[in-house]
Amino acid sequence: MAALRWLTPRRRSATARSVLAGEASAEAARKSAEAAESAQPVQETESGAAEPEFPVHGDERAAAFFDLDNTVMQGAAIFHFGRGLYKRKFFETRDLARFAWQQAWFRLAGFEDPEHMQDARDSALSIVKGHRVSELKSIGEEIYDEYMAERIWPGTRALAQAHLDAGQKVWLVTAAPVEIAQVIARRLGLTGALGTVAESIGGVYTGKLVGEPLHGPAKAEAVRALAAAENLDLSRCAAYSDSHNDIPMLSLVGHPYAINPDSKLRKHARELEWRLRDYRTGRKAAKVGIPAAAGVGAVAGGTAAAIALHRRRR
Repeated sequence: MAALRWLTPRRRSATARSVLAGEASAEAARKSAEAAESAQPVQETESGAAEPEFPVHGDERAAAFFDLDNTVMQGAAIFHFGRGLYKRKFFETRDLARFAWQQAWFRLAGFEDPEHMQDARDSALSIVKGHRVSELKSIGEEIYDEYMAERIWPGTRALAQAHLDAGQKVWLVTAAPVEIAQVIARRLGLTGALGTVAESIGGVYTGKLVGEPLHGPAKAEAVRALAAAENLDLSRCAAYSDSHNDIPMLSLVGHPYAINPDSKLRKHARELEWRLRDYRTGRKAAKVGIPAAAGVGAVAGGTAAAIALHRRRR
């Protein structure tokens, strides 16, 4: 990456931007997790595991990576975030209508449309420009309680808990803002989160991104960077997603899972004999105990790392 630092954002290739986004997100995630290293995940569970041979208990070089939208949570986090910001008068009614339409389309179609997602991200960046990072983190906590907590898929939550119970780290990997992703990860008792890093200077959002949204190939780059930093063996790791856009990430690991898959991912998973789980209708639901309450996970703090990384590359 050193040879690419002198290039302007417009001249960086898509691959270079993916690498930058992935590295920024990985560094933010590691800083967040290190701050909560002493916290222990909840060990409460019931008997009966869907995959008794996996995850392997005590395998410290294995970890699990979970997509968020429609994998861990029904719908898209960024749209729920938009609803919360509207409630707090961050933007006007016409913007809410666009958010509502995008969310309705996402739920009906069951997969991400790049144009809709890009429009949502651009809207969110313009809305938060000039606001303090600490303010958005605090609001994110409230929005999770208002709109997100009740939309967590119990089956996917149980799969994540199985990895935690086996002594493995569990990371969210999402195109949602890293601050919101970290809130969700902490509330679920997970290790931390890889998410899209918005640029901030002096603790204030500039309305720009560091790299590009953590989507598609950028997710794979983030997982690869985090695995290298954490000394993980990707062949022993697991990844979970609903979208064919995440095939690059799923293909990195030795244990890929298609969760609530869209048609393209379902077809791809069947061809490669990947494991499938569909919790939308109760089909193939894993018989794993659901903990009564999430434990203490990673705390927020990735933004400072992202700022430092961005400044080193300017």
